[in-house]
Amino acid sequence: MKKIAVILSGCGVFDGSEIYESVLTLLRIEQNNAQYQCMAPDIEQLHVIDHLKGDVAEGESRNVLVEAARLARGDILDLSTVNAADYDALIIPGGFGAAKNLCDFAVNGAQCEINETVARFTREIHKAGKPVGLICIAPAMTPLLFGEGTQCTIGTDTDTAAAIEAMGGQHQSCPVDEMIIDTEKRVVTTPAYMLAESITEAATGINKLVDAVIEMA
Repeated sequence: MKKIAVILSGCGVFDGSEIYESVLTLLRIEQNNAQYQCMAPDIEQLHVIDHLKGDVAEGESRNVLVEAARLARGDILDLSTVNAADYDALIIPGGFGAAKNLCDFAVNGAQCEINETVARFTREIHKAGKPVGLICIAPAMTPLLFGEGTQCTIGTDTDTAAAIEAMGGQHQSCPVDEMIIDTEKRVVTTPAYMLAESITEAATGINKLVDAVIEMA
């Protein structure tokens, strides 16, 4: 049975992993008769968002691994302890946590840096020739993770696409129900909630991405 690593970035669209995207990813992995293992870096979130009001919750702090454990029903590993050799592929769901906690793209744009633990594990997977799928805003990391010229998509947002291009990536516009596959780099990306207006719309592209990643694994 193929084993897929899933890196989470917290819990909640505005400061962690997008919950629908994460659950859809896990569901589709199982529907492909594969196994998933959630993992996250043991770091503090950039900030905490009150998802009811949409404001920063001043004075609050939360841990990415602890919050991501909510999505994983407690079955989650500290990313610093995992071995890429134990997995056949990697998928990183979106949510602003991908751009705030896994890297600092939300703050620094094209000048962003990726968390060292995230970069190490992802590059080890990639160097071993194993496929990587990135969803929603997570593909903003692709040029730094996989090198210049990597093809990817975040949908149709021109500002984000321009930042990806500035980092050396090759952004391609893509509708919500499709994906972009860089066959040479073995990287698969889909817009999901960068474009989706419903969980059903998000599922169309995510299902295709998961199917493609598992087929390539």
